[in-house]
Amino acid sequence: MANKSQGGLRMGMQTSPWIILGSTAILLIVVMVLAYQNTNRERRYMTQLLSAKGAALIRAVEAGARTGMMGMMWGSQQIQRLLEETARLPDVVYMAVIDRQGQTVAHSDFTKINTLFDPDRNVTHLGPNEHENWELVTLDNQRRVFEVHRHFRPLNPDGKNTLDHNQSMIDQNSSKPEPSNDWLSPQNRQQLLIIVGLDVTPFQEAVRNDIQTTILLSVVMLLLGFGGFVSLFWMHNYRAARRSLQDTSAFANEVVSHLPVGLIATDRLKRITFFNAAAEKITGLKRATVQNQKPDKFLPEGLSDVQKSLDQGATITEQEMECTFAGDRTVPVSVSGASITNDLGDFIGQILILRNLEEIRRLQAEIRRQEKLAALGGLAAGVAHEIRNPLSSIKGMASFFAGQFAEGSEAREAAKVMVQEVDRLNRVITELLEFARPSDLKMQLTRLPSLLSRSIRLIQQDAAKNSVEIKLQAEDNIDPAWIDPDRLAQCLLNLYLNAIQAMENGGILTVQCAADTAETVRIIVSDTGRGIASDHLNQIFDPYFTTKKKGTGLGLAIVYKIIEAHQGHIDVKSTPGQGASFTITIPCRPSDPQRGNHDIA
Repeated sequence: MANKSQGGLRMGMQTSPWIILGSTAILLIVVMVLAYQNTNRERRYMTQLLSAKGAALIRAVEAGARTGMMGMMWGSQQIQRLLEETARLPDVVYMAVIDRQGQTVAHSDFTKINTLFDPDRNVTHLGPNEHENWELVTLDNQRRVFEVHRHFRPLNPDGKNTLDHNQSMIDQNSSKPEPSNDWLSPQNRQQLLIIVGLDVTPFQEAVRNDIQTTILLSVVMLLLGFGGFVSLFWMHNYRAARRSLQDTSAFANEVVSHLPVGLIATDRLKRITFFNAAAEKITGLKRATVQNQKPDKFLPEGLSDVQKSLDQGATITEQEMECTFAGDRTVPVSVSGASITNDLGDFIGQILILRNLEEIRRLQAEIRRQEKLAALGGLAAGVAHEIRNPLSSIKGMASFFAGQFAEGSEAREAAKVMVQEVDRLNRVITELLEFARPSDLKMQLTRLPSLLSRSIRLIQQDAAKNSVEIKLQAEDNIDPAWIDPDRLAQCLLNLYLNAIQAMENGGILTVQCAADTAETVRIIVSDTGRGIASDHLNQIFDPYFTTKKKGTGLGLAIVYKIIEAHQGHIDVKSTPGQGASFTITIPCRPSDPQRGNHDIA
């Protein structure tokens, strides 16, 4: 479910730029539709307003003509002057009166009188049910004009034509009769049209401004949409790159944090920025202590010299040295280091890799010991075989000569010494053969606390003789171990006797037994004797190495061999003057489970 959610989120992130682009397109269409509707509304408003304005002007002219006829003698000249004055109003382009043939009989521009109003159009016709109409025309100078057409009928409220009444007055008072073709004659007045041309420039400017505003909004929205699309696309790529960088960084941190080698990294200012767990274990320092500090404040002299070499541009590869870290702990390490530069060649830090060589040195010593033991074992087997037969002959001859001399004589005592030395030499050869022959173990499940108790009883007299107190500390819940009890008892007796001999003036012999892990058990034999010199610790398990005047040097070598045959190992720690401690770790279960189904000893 988590993977599906993450996949859906990732898909949403990938399609979001297209969503915003589509939304922008839809919004742009909406804006254009609204702009179109707004333009049509502006045009309807212009038509209604100009139509009403034209009708009002026409009614005003008719009212003026009607008023003028009431007390004055009006004719065509007065109406012509009225049109000229009315055309001076704002937004009025022209006013004209035409007859049914389209001839201009009165016009605000007197130069157009007695001419066709518009040869290209028929503006003289109004339907029977039409009092007025309008038309949007373009003049010769490309000027747009809104024309309102209406019948010109200046009537009195009682329905009588004012012009007819006034004309009769003129006829009575004038000595000059009206021409028959006068356009104010009753025959022509029924077909007269009055036309008002109104300026539409303000409305065109408003429409043009609306269109420009719409275009501007559309461009802005397109830019915003494109900017949003690009921004989201960049944001998506940025998030993807950042997520990839975070994943890579997390992966790299996990890898380097759990490397089996110590890793120390510094920045441009040569301050420690990374200090993994292996480095903490090797140096004994905590990351919180060294973070953002200069390495030379904490690292030993050898590593400081390595850093100086790195400062000079050198590269260090697998340089072995002994380093003393916190707590005066000396650790053999292999050091590698290099300076880090970016693609531009700028210095960005240094890196040190520390590899703990303690285990490698231990394995190397173990291999050398095994090689030495193998060679010595083969040699010992041959030498012991060749020496034992002559020793038997020498012992027999020494016993014969001892019987030839009187009891208490010097010669008889010398013969007895020869026999004793032969026996001692024979014991050495026996131990040598014991060391050289393969370990033939008789494995069985054994309760270690019982085995320890039995082995301690065998050395109690020796301990009491040397004023040595024995302490046994064994846990009760220890699982039975898969061992050869006789051979392990031989190892323990050897360790007990060595410990007792090391405590010449008395002391405490402590034997501890506890579960080490779920698979192993640990036996510790410690004393409070004179201890072992530090330069002897790596040699005490070598054959014939001994610090005793009468020792053969094979006891601990045999112990080591028996423990190794049990697939275990033995370690020693000692402080001169304070005693020594031998720790035996052996499996508590057989390597072959089917071989473990035996009675428990």
